[in-house]
Amino acid sequence: MAFPYIRTMGTDVDAFLGQLARHLRPEVNKLAALLLQRLNGELPELWENADIEALTLEETAQHVTALLDLLETHPGASAPEAPPAALDIARLYARRGIPVSRLLRAYRLDHLTLLEQLQAEAPRLTGDWHMINQATMRLVAIGFDYVDRSSEEVVAAYQEERDRLLQRRLALTDRASKRIGTTLDISRTAEELTEVCTEDFADLVTVDLFDSALDETGTGPPEALTQRRVAQRSVLDDCPESLLRVGETHAYPDDSEPVRALTTGRSVLHHIAGTQMPPWVAPSESHGRVLRGLGLHSVLLVPLHARGETLGLVQFVRHRTSAPFDDDDLLLAQEIASRAAVSIDNARRYTHERSTALALQQTLLPRNTVHHSAVETASRYLPAGSRAGVGGDWYDVIPLSGARVALVVGDVVGHGLGAAATMGRLRTAVRAFADIDLMPDELLTHLDDVVIRMQREESPDEGETSATCLYAIYDPVSRRCSLASAGHVPPTVVTPSKISEALPEVPIGPPLGLGGLPFETAEFDLPEDSLLVLHTDGLIAGRTRDVDQGLATLHDVLASAPDSLEEICDRLLAALLPGRPADDVALLVARTHALDPDHVATMDLPSDPAAVSGARRFASDVLENWELEELAFTTELVVSELVTNAIRYGKSPVQLRLILQSTLICEVSDASSTAPHLRRARTFDEGGRGLLLVAQCAERWGTRHGREGKVIWAEQALPAGSGPTI
Repeated sequence: MAFPYIRTMGTDVDAFLGQLARHLRPEVNKLAALLLQRLNGELPELWENADIEALTLEETAQHVTALLDLLETHPGASAPEAPPAALDIARLYARRGIPVSRLLRAYRLDHLTLLEQLQAEAPRLTGDWHMINQATMRLVAIGFDYVDRSSEEVVAAYQEERDRLLQRRLALTDRASKRIGTTLDISRTAEELTEVCTEDFADLVTVDLFDSALDETGTGPPEALTQRRVAQRSVLDDCPESLLRVGETHAYPDDSEPVRALTTGRSVLHHIAGTQMPPWVAPSESHGRVLRGLGLHSVLLVPLHARGETLGLVQFVRHRTSAPFDDDDLLLAQEIASRAAVSIDNARRYTHERSTALALQQTLLPRNTVHHSAVETASRYLPAGSRAGVGGDWYDVIPLSGARVALVVGDVVGHGLGAAATMGRLRTAVRAFADIDLMPDELLTHLDDVVIRMQREESPDEGETSATCLYAIYDPVSRRCSLASAGHVPPTVVTPSKISEALPEVPIGPPLGLGGLPFETAEFDLPEDSLLVLHTDGLIAGRTRDVDQGLATLHDVLASAPDSLEEICDRLLAALLPGRPADDVALLVARTHALDPDHVATMDLPSDPAAVSGARRFASDVLENWELEELAFTTELVVSELVTNAIRYGKSPVQLRLILQSTLICEVSDASSTAPHLRRARTFDEGGRGLLLVAQCAERWGTRHGREGKVIWAEQALPAGSGPTI
């Protein structure tokens, strides 16, 4: 059964609501102001920013208009969509980090107040309380329907914006992890931090570090709060927000927020209200005017912590970005700064270790060009320019007995202080073995034993010690070169007529540290003025170049090598290493000289004690010919003792050789491998004083062993005015 009066009443109520809406249409702005006034009392924190207040006024007016439109035209229809300003303010609240619950509370208060105003206006249009009650019920239904529909859309817009912000922050974190710390350079790491964070997070980023964090020795000055600006970047040209320039030092006031952040280790989110600029933000009035003109409104102060130590402070500033920093931004800044701090500390530790290792390496390598009459040398050492750091490459030039010289180049596997220290130990061992005149293969065998002992001393968490080494001996008398390789690339030989592309007769033995495998000595003659180019693999091998290409380039340079060895080194480095090397490089270039045959005198002796007198006469005649009569007495004494020992205790053949070089060298060789030694002769002993006399007369003396016996030698200094001759 139908009830016509109900339909009539519904029509009348709709008409009455339309009339009410038309009555209030001119009062839209007044109604919006009343709503804002109530919100201001209930939720004052929403009005701290002028842009929120302006947008809220627009949004409220649009809500009032939308509801009046609904009452006037379609009171029975479903609620319309939320107005555009409502979605804009939802996104703004999301960007500001205001909880969505506050936004919904503001909605409820708005619509409740609007319904109260509509209900208050109804009695002015009619005295029919039944109509008013019906209209009120319809208003409540329409109002809540509108609130529900609008809230759903607003919450969706809010969540969409929050999701977008989250994605942007995740993207920023991802960029920071990839782009901060790409090098082991402190300043560059700080610059990367400023570059990443000024793209879409902050308008200005500054990085200040304590001097202690920049000090390569790891110990800073006592002024703990003195900082140095190592990097800064702004979205504006020339960084007008900062009075400091990169490289300048400064200190914040004792009672300032930055000092509190540094001393407590806690990050600070600071909002700047109105025109009040703290002194630590604007040290001068003129600078304060600049910052106020830019609209600076919020700052994040984040200490840089790494491994329990505070390194400095990062400031994130916003002025062009309207949204101030919030707590989520602070957490994001802390995460990025934490990553950067670890990278900066890694760079600091790397710089300290690199400088220490480089200083150690430089003290262990020959400090000056070694002058030797047998060879002329030039050398270069380049530390790695990559993360690997200083390694264990070394070279050496070691004078030997008999006017000979040893040329050494080696490479310890690994980098850092450990590799540099190992290099020093191996270089010392090579010099010790060279001092007893071992053959190249024998020397490498003993050096291999040293490396194996070092491996046994290592802790389990250390990398295994390994190295390569090339040891060569050049004799200017015979112009013969003897060399052996322990896993090291052979030298390049340049004779006056051509370049030796390879030395197939030079077998490459195993690297040092394997043990149980033999080394072999290769021997070949070298014409006078030949070049020997010894180097580590860092010279010819690289990330974008294989060894064959490197050797080809090296040969091309040497094909037109100038006379100057220093210039040869420079050309090789320029051609093979135009940039910073990825690995350490040791380069040793030697030009061989031959000893003048007139400065070598040799006499074969029979195994007969009567031959001693003839040896003395031979030595005296040679010294007279060399105009060294001043040395005749001591030389005859040395020759007499050495020849007597060789005849008495050695085996045939016995040979005496005198060499005039930078010193006068007397050598006696025989086929026995038994070496003499100094001993203290007792009072009534008839012998045992010969070598003691030799040691007293000579500057140096010693024994070297060969494949077919031994050589006992003694050196005397030349008289003043008689220089060495080659």
